Amino acid sequence: MKNKTELILFCALTTCSTLVWADTNPKADYQSFIPKNWKVLSKVQGDLNGDKLTDLALIIENTDPKNIVTNEGLGNPQLNLNNRKLLILFKAPQGYRHVASNFTLPTEGDQESPCLADPLGEGDPLTIKNGLVKINLHYWLSCGSWSVYNNAFTFRYQNQSFKLIGYDTDYFHRASGETSAKSINFLTGKIKNTTGGGEFENQDQAKQVSWSKLKNSYSLKLEQINFKDYGEFE
Repeated sequence: MKNKTELILFCALTTCSTLVWADTNPKADYQSFIPKNWKVLSKVQGDLNGDKLTDLALIIENTDPKNIVTNEGLGNPQLNLNNRKLLILFKAPQGYRHVASNFTLPTEGDQESPCLADPLGEGDPLTIKNGLVKINLHYWLSCGSWSVYNNAFTFRYQNQSFKLIGYDTDYFHRASGETSAKSINFLTGKIKNTTGGGEFENQDQAKQVSWSKLKNSYSLKLEQINFKDYGEFE
């Protein structure tokens, strides 16, 4: 009951925050949606609502020097704790229109895990393909753990909002070569689990694939996802 209450509260707060942030008035330049002293970390484009116009998805970051702190322990000597935001803008005849955002992307540095690399610093953290927006988070630590995780969230625009339709996660142990993967389709409720087939050349274990069903039904909007602490989907 406590977890359910916390989820409801989080969803309510994020929805309210989104309403405050939202600016439905079209602006000629996408940079007009970026607050002063913020910068663009990633920008991708593609048609997200089927109108054959080129929409935008952005990851932006605050640049306040006060949020860069010294780390005296293991890990990076300085930690950038500036907030990041995801913005989605639809192309309009007059410019761009803001339609969705999320305020929970992980920061570059983490005071609780100073050895953690930037989760958005590897590969393509943000992509648009076939009308879908995907957020890719990469987790590995330079000290304290051999584990590497890649987590991907896929969203589709439907019923006037971006809905979570897919979640993919894969795991790799840098010492043993052990691997596993899980792919969830929220439209069908099916889960694909893959184990075995280690990453090292001397590991010839065959991959094993199994299928299961979600116990719960999910209908989550982009604004309701906490990318810093999203828990397990069951």
